Amino acid sequence: MAVITEAAVRELAGFRGQGAPVTTCYLDVDGRRLSRHRDYEQELERILRSARVRANGNASVGRDLQRIEDYVKAGFDRSRTRGLAIFSCSDEAFWQVLPLPVPVRSRVIVNQAPAVSQLESLTQEFDRFGVLLADKQRARMLVFHFGELVDHSDLLDELPRDYDSRGHSDQGDVSGHVDALAAAHLRHAAEVAFQVFQDEPFQHFTVGAPGPIAGALEATLHPYLRNRLCGRIAVGVTASTAEIRDAALDVEREVERRQEADSVSRLRGQVATGNRALAGLAPTLEALAARRVDQLLVSADFNEPGWRCDACGHLGLVGRVCPACASQLTPVDDIVEEAVEAALGQSCHVEICVDNADLDVMGRIGALLRY
Repeated sequence: MAVITEAAVRELAGFRGQGAPVTTCYLDVDGRRLSRHRDYEQELERILRSARVRANGNASVGRDLQRIEDYVKAGFDRSRTRGLAIFSCSDEAFWQVLPLPVPVRSRVIVNQAPAVSQLESLTQEFDRFGVLLADKQRARMLVFHFGELVDHSDLLDELPRDYDSRGHSDQGDVSGHVDALAAAHLRHAAEVAFQVFQDEPFQHFTVGAPGPIAGALEATLHPYLRNRLCGRIAVGVTASTAEIRDAALDVEREVERRQEADSVSRLRGQVATGNRALAGLAPTLEALAARRVDQLLVSADFNEPGWRCDACGHLGLVGRVCPACASQLTPVDDIVEEAVEAALGQSCHVEICVDNADLDVMGRIGALLRY
């Protein structure tokens, strides 16, 4: 399964049809919730029915929707796919399907460009994540990225399985030797973790080990890794890949929620003092038009209809004439999606915030400004 990078999202967001709209379909196919094919097919039928009404007879969009329906109903590999992102512009022979390892919110958006805000949110959720598991004898080092685990445990050696259980009667008092072996084992695990980090840098790091071992292991880590520690996971070195993935996902979501909360707290403080920040949809659209936005914060699932100027790119909540160039405006289903795409096009950082009540109170969207 291909990893979706921020650069790939920005490239996708830059596609434009020459006079034809782009149809975007996000479909939740999570087998834990939609166990039968018929379950997600009904979900597809629901969102396509509404999209066909909104298409208002547009032939290119009609072909897009039919191709999406045909693709989904033909069947696809669901072994590791929990969401689909599909982008189509029939008049431009543009077609891209991205299987995703996480569920998405099912919806169809028809706009002048691919609707990428859900993908942008996923790239934020899935930074590279190092996972080091250890007990007295064994250790495993893995890197987690976008739902996929890569195991680097072949770099680790396992201690003799009975090195710490041989009796005093035949070995004498070997406690000192056992302690030395254990300490060397943890140092080696920490060294391997740093080697993997150098070869495949990750942004966050977590440890799974019994309490005393976890503490000793963390103490031996390179400072670069200690600075990336974001908590421990309650899985052992013999855990299955699925158990490790689920535990890493939980920690990663906690990290992302903390980062979102920090960004929203900064926004709230700067809005209160009038220090290069604003909140609310209309002021944010104005700031994007002036190219003043440095970081855009948006509540997940926030959408509103609006207007776009195809001549100059102006985005607004009121039509029908562009206040910037006096051209006729085009109505769009989701002006928030347009704002995200405009921000990406201006190389802004976009933060999609999940269940953040503070941002919701401020109008569900806001911006930290360059000036």
